[in-house]
Amino acid sequence: MDRRIVVTRSVPESALDVLRTAGEVRVCGQDRPLEVAELHEAVRGADAIVSMLHDRVDDAVADAAGPGLRIVANVAVGYDNVDVAALSRRGIAVTNTPGVLVDATADLAFGLLLSVTRRLGEGERLLRARQPWSFHLGFMLGTGLQGKTLGIVGLGEIGQAVARRARAFGMRIAYTGRRRAAAEVETELDARYLAQDDLLRESDVVSLHCPLTEQTRHLIGERALGLMKPSAVLVNTSRGPVVDERALATALHEGRIAGAALDVFEREPAVEPALLELDNVALAPHLGSATIETRTAMAELAARNVAAVLGGNAPVTPVAG
Repeated sequence: MDRRIVVTRSVPESALDVLRTAGEVRVCGQDRPLEVAELHEAVRGADAIVSMLHDRVDDAVADAAGPGLRIVANVAVGYDNVDVAALSRRGIAVTNTPGVLVDATADLAFGLLLSVTRRLGEGERLLRARQPWSFHLGFMLGTGLQGKTLGIVGLGEIGQAVARRARAFGMRIAYTGRRRAAAEVETELDARYLAQDDLLRESDVVSLHCPLTEQTRHLIGERALGLMKPSAVLVNTSRGPVVDERALATALHEGRIAGAALDVFEREPAVEPALLELDNVALAPHLGSATIETRTAMAELAARNVAAVLGGNAPVTPVAG
């Protein structure tokens, strides 16, 4: 079997087992994202590429791979790192890994929300610094979620999963997006559809679950932050550039919103330095899908896509070009 499959960073062995049924597998051994030149060199002669969210896969990568490239399987739900249109023009299939990380990401989003509203990170930092403390009724007061409005930007599968968790905490649900959700989804979640500006004005928590596109880049910037309540909290587990981090840091520092919880960043792995100085921010290093079960399922789904296409079948989870 002379088909060549290039995996740009390590994946679980169970996914490699699937890939080996479809061709010769080469896993790039570095423990970091590949530089552009390294990526181009690594994919030469590839029939399939299993890419990560930090790999920019475009015409130049396709040129480097050569005419045999048939599929790019991105191990992520988002595919803003892949030039889908360019690859589709060449007849190269692009796939992603939807569905399998819904619950893990929703859990993480809600965990971050609790961390910032109940000041959990701040409290842990106090203890680890061995600062003196004693219980009293005014000590490290946070805010509850019951009766508050959760405004979801993008009521897809992950947004819906977050809404279900929020309802269990007694929150009201509002949402906005390019289109309204199905009537049965609105009914199940008792969710109100609002225009984006109205959602920003009304919500006590704004949680972002939209893809990164030219339309959503810096969706939350100075103007949007100015519409939010001074008591509101922003949660982002979608893509970092959806938020203008400098504008967010300024708004938090000036008290124009109350807090933020971020799992993704505008220039990963870098974080806006001003955010690191603020106690009203909960931060995580892109852990939304970071459970053993979820990351394994993502890699296995990407591998099944490769095996399907190289075997002459339709991909399992194609991205439309």
